[in-house]
Amino acid sequence: MKKVLILGAGLVARPMIEYLLENGLSLTVASPEKERSDQMIKGNSAGKAVEWTMEQTGLLGDMVGEHDIVVSLLPYRFHTDVAKVCIDRRRPLVTTSYVKPEMQALDTEAAEAGIIILNEIGADPGIDHMTAMRVIDNIHSKGASVREFYSLCGALPAPEAADNPMGYKFSWSPKGVLMASCNDAQYLKDGERVYLSREELFSSRFSVNYPGIGEMEVYPNRDSLKYAGIYGIPEVKTLFRGTFRYPGWCETLYLMKAIDLFNEDERDYSGYSWGHFIAECAGTDRDNLRDMLIGITGKGEEARAIKAFEWLGLFDESDMGYGVASPFGIISDRMVSRMMLKEDERDMVVMQHTFLVVNPDRSKEVVKSGMVDYGTPVTNTAIARTVSLPAAIAVILIAGGNITLTGVHRPTLPEIYNPVLKHLERAGISMTEEYGLPLSEMIG
Repeated sequence: MKKVLILGAGLVARPMIEYLLENGLSLTVASPEKERSDQMIKGNSAGKAVEWTMEQTGLLGDMVGEHDIVVSLLPYRFHTDVAKVCIDRRRPLVTTSYVKPEMQALDTEAAEAGIIILNEIGADPGIDHMTAMRVIDNIHSKGASVREFYSLCGALPAPEAADNPMGYKFSWSPKGVLMASCNDAQYLKDGERVYLSREELFSSRFSVNYPGIGEMEVYPNRDSLKYAGIYGIPEVKTLFRGTFRYPGWCETLYLMKAIDLFNEDERDYSGYSWGHFIAECAGTDRDNLRDMLIGITGKGEEARAIKAFEWLGLFDESDMGYGVASPFGIISDRMVSRMMLKEDERDMVVMQHTFLVVNPDRSKEVVKSGMVDYGTPVTNTAIARTVSLPAAIAVILIAGGNITLTGVHRPTLPEIYNPVLKHLERAGISMTEEYGLPLSEMIG
């Protein structure tokens, strides 16, 4: 029986633990929360939990050496340190996080150690890569080219649970969601680079009507430019990776940024009311605050952002209850306290790829690939399923000798994406592909 070491027991761990145990692997889950890990293992004799933190480097080396394959569900900043231990002990590693330069730098060492370090094998990144590459490789196999490519994904509450002015609830790493909103972004449009600073991020958005869901907004997701190389489409003229949200989120986050609520500098806010705090961040007095914010939105009293501020209680005169803190810490705490997905509510993951294809005869067609996956209340969220199951499947394939690549990889090669997608379909996670669509189906 192959032995798997899982580092971390966060919000996405449970579906992976259940899947690997169901498929006959032996597990050790190492995390600072042993009790949480035990709850996920549910008394299965093939699984055990140990209490461990990243500071226990000696124990990490021992644990890696005692197992056949390692999964890191730790915060991304720890992955490279884990990878170095895996290289030293010649054990393959799987993560769901983006490949950072320091991880890519380990490619030669991993290959020389005869192991694979497989990253970005979650939902986004992960399922997006695999399903995009399946279509791209098919397009190229016919001698056609990709002129435009939009890859959009969002982890959201299901429509019936989107019942606040922002249309959003946290189903995974709340601070991670908000920190991602602080990134700058760049993408390719008609052959030209478009760069957006973190302040401009939510001002550049467009709407998509998604079948069965309705109107959704899209904003750019980090650096799209590098994916021309990663996906092998140097011919592409428009390349945009974006994030889905219901209307209200982008407008509200734009307003929060405009008045510097994401500032991480700390100061003493003892005795401050919410209205006083917001007015000070906005650089105005309490009497003029509302009119100033309405002016920033440009949409009047009915602006979703104003309704969101009201719903969050940001105009209230009650004491915030803070001492020394940062505006980002305060506003993120407030959002988390009021916007967590409830146990009896469903979340969903929505993904859509849209390609403008030029065929060898110079005719054009639109190709689409889409998926909506819903979570199950009380058990597993959609985001947990779609992040952890691709990684769990990859673990089984690597442990079974079905993936034999070495070095640092993303799941963009057919040797990885074909078998993983096949197993995901059996687990009920799949993208529907449509070829030969009219040009009217193209975004923009």
